[in-house]
Amino acid sequence: MKFFIDDLPVYFPYDYIYPEQYEYMKALKKSLDAKGHCLLEMPSGTGKTITLLSLIVSYQMHYPEHRKLIYCSRTIPELEKTLQELKRLMNYRESCGLKEQFLGLGLTSRRNLCIHPEIIKEKRGRTIDSKCRNLTASWIREKNIDSIEDLPLCDFYENLEKSSENASIPAGVYTLEDLKNFCTKKTYCPYFLARRMIPYSNVVVYSYYYLLDPKVAELISKEIEKDSIVVFDEAHNIDNVCTESMSIDITRDVLDACTRSITALNKRIDEIKEKDANQLKEEYLRLVEGLKEESINRETDEYMANPILPSEILNEAVPGNIRRAEHFVAFMRRFIEYLKTRLRVVHVVAESPTSFLLHLKEITFIERKPLRFCSERLISLIRTLELNDIEDYYSLQKVANFATLISTYQKGFIVIIEPFENDSDTIPNPIIHLCCLDSTIAIKPVFDRFSSVVITSGTLSPMELYPTLLGFKPVVTESYQMSLARNCFLPMVITRGSDQVAVSSKFEVRNDLAVVRNYGQILIEFSKIVPDGIVCFFPSYLYMESIIDEWNGFKMIDEILKNKLIFIETPDAAETSIALENYRIACNNGRGAVLLSVARGKVSEGIDFDHNYGRAVLMFGIPYQYTESRILKARLEYLRDNFKIRENDFLTFDAMRHAAQCVGRAIRGKTDYGIMVFADKRFSRNEKRSKLPKWITQNITEATTNLSTDMAVGIARKFLRSMAQPVEGNQIGVSLWSVKDIEKKERKLKNELSNMSEGIDDNKSDDPMELDHSENH
Repeated sequence: MKFFIDDLPVYFPYDYIYPEQYEYMKALKKSLDAKGHCLLEMPSGTGKTITLLSLIVSYQMHYPEHRKLIYCSRTIPELEKTLQELKRLMNYRESCGLKEQFLGLGLTSRRNLCIHPEIIKEKRGRTIDSKCRNLTASWIREKNIDSIEDLPLCDFYENLEKSSENASIPAGVYTLEDLKNFCTKKTYCPYFLARRMIPYSNVVVYSYYYLLDPKVAELISKEIEKDSIVVFDEAHNIDNVCTESMSIDITRDVLDACTRSITALNKRIDEIKEKDANQLKEEYLRLVEGLKEESINRETDEYMANPILPSEILNEAVPGNIRRAEHFVAFMRRFIEYLKTRLRVVHVVAESPTSFLLHLKEITFIERKPLRFCSERLISLIRTLELNDIEDYYSLQKVANFATLISTYQKGFIVIIEPFENDSDTIPNPIIHLCCLDSTIAIKPVFDRFSSVVITSGTLSPMELYPTLLGFKPVVTESYQMSLARNCFLPMVITRGSDQVAVSSKFEVRNDLAVVRNYGQILIEFSKIVPDGIVCFFPSYLYMESIIDEWNGFKMIDEILKNKLIFIETPDAAETSIALENYRIACNNGRGAVLLSVARGKVSEGIDFDHNYGRAVLMFGIPYQYTESRILKARLEYLRDNFKIRENDFLTFDAMRHAAQCVGRAIRGKTDYGIMVFADKRFSRNEKRSKLPKWITQNITEATTNLSTDMAVGIARKFLRSMAQPVEGNQIGVSLWSVKDIEKKERKLKNELSNMSEGIDDNKSDDPMELDHSENH
């Protein structure tokens, strides 16, 4: 369908549009017209991706100054889905007679794009990166050592280099599989071709980290035009992504690996001195000129990149005491030994970067300035020494990044040294956390550089904290409800069990046997009446394990198994993937299954349980973060002191957005239906419930907010029976709009606006004295 929003012709590749999709497009266009940032929440399963793409691509084509869309997604499946939707949209525009030169592609890591038959046999991404670099590094290619069997060149990369003038991709939209197929035919490297085509693409889809992680952004995104439109999809967790991208952990194993790397570097420097001392002299002279040239056309990649240094530092000469290779290696050895002494702790230590650097200077006489150049200096040295097996130097690069970060940023960071990595540990395994506490540090360059940044998700509520946490002023902030011809999802709050004992995951009562038993009884009863799949979420792995153990003691697991199979998410990604796969098989077989999982785990992020895979989602408790975490405590203190955000406000905000994210897995479209159960008495309080997204709260009534298990089961049974009936009535004009419905809606809106303006004119007095008086007033 084709329709107009103001003067903008919008092409939408479906016959009908949801009302909320249309309203979302209007808000998005308003934001783009104002050249400002926006915060938009749209219900899960209402076609947010195609809505964004339809409006922005139409905007790009109508206003040629906006020729690039950077679409940031969280996971590979989401990235693929976005490219598929873009492909459908461009095919539709072509069928409408629009002949446009348009290129859309996705970029991801080598692990997902490499087509080299030997390298793709590796499982670990870092190993794949390292092996790729060993085949494509400039010094290896310059020496052209094809004849040496253990150091061959990559044919795919070589073909791309040799045909660099002609190596391009024809116009079109390429999924990751399309790109690999195209490159296999041409014998080009998909990863490097995709990177080269970014400046010429209209739409680029990639991970958040390509924009937010300064180590990667410097390599991938630095040449993207400033008038590009940036979209962060599924952005409910974006503040955590920002802080994680700027944080580093150092363990004893990392420092031991660094010591081995330092020894290897020393050995290599001695070899180079004997063979070709000019190499080291040339590097020395380059470093006198500054790092600006060094950072251009770098062969290194995500795993060997530096945190962004401000441009004024890049223009400076590298401090004299780390210019010579042997001096720099000695400098790093001294720093590593200092970190080893800091790991000898019995109690927790927390200090600011300034305090850490003062202590470092007292003990080792290491100044702050040379530390800032550590990361770049190491990259330069590795290139000069023409090192292979870069994976061996990963730990050393991590420590160099640590040195650069701690000496560059004085505010918004904290150093926490703990004697035990996990609370359950009994043998000391100390760890140094360099924690970023301020999410604005990573995202500020994005807001400053691009005129329009869209932050959107199905579960952004509560929305009021995002502008403060991310440090921006949105020109549009909207949350949309779901228009439904019938209520296809049922949210309800269970506050007590059948024995009238209140249920809650509150720390004081969570392990009470009556609460544990009531939680088990809720699952047993729902497993009897709900067809197909049930997904359960717990606040943490520890709590889930203890509850399952108790249920097993009460023989409740046996009761559930009479109705459905049980699968459990674990911290191990491979195990969880197997559990998910078997859960889906059980649902497809008609037996149905129960999946026990954790809020903030893999299952709660980006995995859809549409139709028979998730007829009910049970949220056992409120998923508050572990408040004894020292990193969390430091961040809460920082937010309180710098942003005036109270600890309890942030914890509730964080818990409610994750609860909404969990239950939102059940509804993935208007043809879907499901039950959302909030099993905790605290959800019955208005201050908690009001922080859920509007599209969920619109369906929570007084009759479904304070239920016992028996009442909830009765309501659910009635709901499921009604959902099994054929749909009565026509959705067109209600939850589905045609072009005529849009035009009708716009005419009605114009009439209302004109009536309002006429009403204002009628209220004005003709008496000049009155006019004068009102103006003076």
